[in-house]
Amino acid sequence: MAAKRDALVQGLAGVLVALLSALTWFAWLGWDDEYQTDPVTGVESGPYEAWQVAGCAVSLLILLVVVELAGARPLPASIGLTLGFVAAWTADAARSDTTGLFGVGALMLFLGLTIGSAMVSGLVVGLRDRRGPRPS
Repeated sequence: MAAKRDALVQGLAGVLVALLSALTWFAWLGWDDEYQTDPVTGVESGPYEAWQVAGCAVSLLILLVVVELAGARPLPASIGLTLGFVAAWTADAARSDTTGLFGVGALMLFLGLTIGSAMVSGLVVGLRDRRGPRPS
């Protein structure tokens, strides 16, 4: 019975992380769809500014570290973060892309978040293990 309850709690933690990571995308990036043109060079960039991407990355990092330190297992937390963020980004990109290249972007984002969240989870697990067992 305890194992089923733990699996349910961990699954719900993964769903919560997915929702929060999708909301993170909307909060930092989802509202910006304008490209900027440099008046001197005429080079177009965007739609996101560097500060938005940095803020989004830091927010995702904090989200993953906090939920894992709070007791969420690394696998459901990492999967939730990756799938939630990629789903939000892909839904927006698919809506506005006329080239079909959003699929390549989604794959790159998926791979990057998978690798990044695995690395962060490994560090968090190492930190938790160094602190010793949690009191029951």
